[in-house]
Amino acid sequence: MDISALNQDVATEDFGKRVKSAVFWRSGTQILSQLISWGATLSVIRILEPSDYGLFAMTSVVLVFLNFLNGYGFVSALIQSEKVEPIRIRQAFGMLILLNAGLAALQFFAVAPLAAAYYKESVVGEMLRWQSLIYLSTPFLILPEAMLTRNLDFKKPAIVNLTSAFVGAVIALGMAFNGYGVWTLVFAPIAIFWTRAIALMIATRFWVRPSFNFTGAGSIFSFGTMMLVAHGFWIIQSQCDIFIAGRAFDNHQLGLYAEALFLTQIFAAKFVPPLNEVAFPAYARLQNDREALAAGFLKAVRLIMLISCPLYLGMAVTAQPLVDVVMGPKWTEAAPLVAILALAMPVMTLHILFAPALNALGLPNIVVRNSLFGALLMPSVYLFAVQYGADGLAWGWLVAFPILLLFTIYQARPHIGFGLTGLAGAVLPGLAAAAAMAGLVWIFDQMVLATLWPDVPALLHLAALVAAGGLFYSTMLWFGARATFMEVVNLLVKRKPPEPAMP
Repeated sequence: MDISALNQDVATEDFGKRVKSAVFWRSGTQILSQLISWGATLSVIRILEPSDYGLFAMTSVVLVFLNFLNGYGFVSALIQSEKVEPIRIRQAFGMLILLNAGLAALQFFAVAPLAAAYYKESVVGEMLRWQSLIYLSTPFLILPEAMLTRNLDFKKPAIVNLTSAFVGAVIALGMAFNGYGVWTLVFAPIAIFWTRAIALMIATRFWVRPSFNFTGAGSIFSFGTMMLVAHGFWIIQSQCDIFIAGRAFDNHQLGLYAEALFLTQIFAAKFVPPLNEVAFPAYARLQNDREALAAGFLKAVRLIMLISCPLYLGMAVTAQPLVDVVMGPKWTEAAPLVAILALAMPVMTLHILFAPALNALGLPNIVVRNSLFGALLMPSVYLFAVQYGADGLAWGWLVAFPILLLFTIYQARPHIGFGLTGLAGAVLPGLAAAAAMAGLVWIFDQMVLATLWPDVPALLHLAALVAAGGLFYSTMLWFGARATFMEVVNLLVKRKPPEPAMP
C-alpha cells in the first residue's frame, strides 16, 4: 500500500462524489453480502434448534465483551487525523498484534473455563477456545481496511466482504446439513474473519512491518483509549441483557429471545454501521466547518429514519407472519418478542448515528459519557425486567432506549451544532408517515384480511401486509412530505442533467 497516498488533499477532489461512491460501495455491496449471509443464516435457522442459538448467544456475549479491546480505536485515530506518518501506521500495527494475541490467550486459558462455569454449560468453554482464533485475524483485517476507509475507498473492502460472505455461507450450509449443530455457528464466523483478513492483505498489498517501539504514539494511544472505553461501555449496555438472561432462562427461551433480537436488529446492526463507517471519515474532513457538518448529520438522520421507521414499525405489526415465513414454525413463539423489540429499534438507530460525528470532531469523551450512562441504565432496567421473562426483557428495551437517546441528544447538540427543531424536522417525516402506515396495516390485517381470508397462508399473509404497507407509506410521504420523498428518489435514481437551452 502506498502510505503517502493517505495524506492526499481531499480539497482538490470532488468530495461529494467521493462520499456518494463510498456509500454505494459500502452500503450497496453490504446489501448484496448480507443477502448471501441471510440466505445461509435463515436456512441454518430452519435446521438448527433454538437451544443451539441459546448456547451461541452465551459465547457471543464473551466475544463481544472481549472484542472491544481489539484496538480498533487506535486505527480510528489514524482515520480521524488530518495527516498520518508511516511510523504511526507501523506502531498501530504493533499495538494491534500485541493486543489481539493477548486477547486470544486470555480467552483460551482463562475466560473459557470461567464462562462454562457461569453458564453451567461445559460446551461453552470448548466453543470459546476455538473462537479465540478470531482475534488472531484482527490485526491483518482492521488496519488495511481502516487505511482504505480514511480515503473513502470502499471498493476493495466491499469486494472482500462479498467474498468472505460467500465462503461463510458455503461453510455454514455444509456444516448444518451434515449435522454439526451448534459448531456450525462457531466455524462459519471463523472462516469469514480469516477470509477477510487474508483477502484484504492481498488486495491492498499491505506489507507493513509492525513497530513495537511506541515512542511518539501518544495521540494514537489517547484517542484510541477513549474510543476503547466508550466502546466498552457500549458493549456492556448492548450485551448485558443476554448476560443476565443466560442464567435466568433455559437454552430454548434464551435462543428465542436472542434470535428475535437478531431479526429486529438487522437494519440497525447490519446496515447503519457501514454507513457510519463512511460518515466518520466524511465528518472528519468537515470538522473545521461546523455548519456543513451539522447539515450533513441532519441529512443522514432524515434519510436513515425514512428507511428505519417504516421497516421497524411495519415489522411490529407483521411479526407473526414474518417469523413464520422467515424463521419457520419452530420459532413461532418469538413473534411477540419481535413485535415489542421492533418498536424500540428506531430509537436505537437514531442513537447510534451520533457517535461518528462526535468522534470525527475529536470528542470521544462525549461518546464515553453517553456510553457510561447507557452501561448504568440498561443493566438496571434488565435486572428488573428479567423476572417477567423474555417479554419483560423485550419491554426493557422500549423503556430504556428513549431515556438513553434523550441523554445523548443533550450531550451532543452543542458540539455537532444542530437545533432541536432541526432534529425534529429530520426525524418526523419518516416517523409520522410510518406510524400512520403501521396503524393502517393493523386495521387492514384485523378488519379486512381476518374477515375475508382467515386461513390465509403465512407467505401470502406477509406479502399482502407488506404490499399494503408500502402503498400506505408512499402515499403518506407523497402528500405529507413530498420534498423529503423526492430527496430519497433522487438519491436512489440517477437522473441525467437537463439539456442546455438552445440559443
